[in-house]
Amino acid sequence: MDIFKIYFDDKWNLNFSMHWMIFVITSVFIGFWVYKFIKRHWLFTDNIDFDSAEIGINGQKITIKPNYINIDVAYKIWVELNTRKIGLPIDFEHDVIYEVYNSWYQFFGVSRELIKNLPAIKIRNDKGTKELIKISTRILNEGLRPHLTQWQARYRRWYERAIKDEANNEKSPQQIQKEYPDLDLLKTDMERINRNLIAYKSKIYELAFGK
Repeated sequence: MDIFKIYFDDKWNLNFSMHWMIFVITSVFIGFWVYKFIKRHWLFTDNIDFDSAEIGINGQKITIKPNYINIDVAYKIWVELNTRKIGLPIDFEHDVIYEVYNSWYQFFGVSRELIKNLPAIKIRNDKGTKELIKISTRILNEGLRPHLTQWQARYRRWYERAIKDEANNEKSPQQIQKEYPDLDLLKTDMERINRNLIAYKSKIYELAFGK
């Protein structure tokens, strides 16, 4: 049995032949290493470190290894952050606080549903995705929820009354919101949450798109 054979034919063309079993084994071997190379250098980026302090929650730094599942989750969360007034700096001179709260509240609900609808069987043995879900849930529960609980209902009630006041008929929403009695405290806490969420969005971007 000729494993390899190199020869010239009648017209002096160089020919090369290989036994079919060797060809199959070689193809599998090459294919495996091509897959490993693509997986390492193209499909997935390096591990992403989430610094808990940077994004405003308690705990140690979490390292997440990108894979198909958590890249998909990260992309969907990033889209929500990037298309709402939650992952962008708040401009209190021009942004309407009432509308910012609408955006924050909607993000909370959409993110919760996104996480909840992930098939549990797909993440059961996937440590990276479980860590991503854990840290995203904590962002909602430890980062966003306390502020919304403390401020949102009170501010909405005040604003809805203020905007109906005849004395404010000629005022813009931005002018009206400046009259909120606890505006400085509200702004300070909103800016803190906003900074944390922007940092979180940055990390989610790295996970979804690569560094």
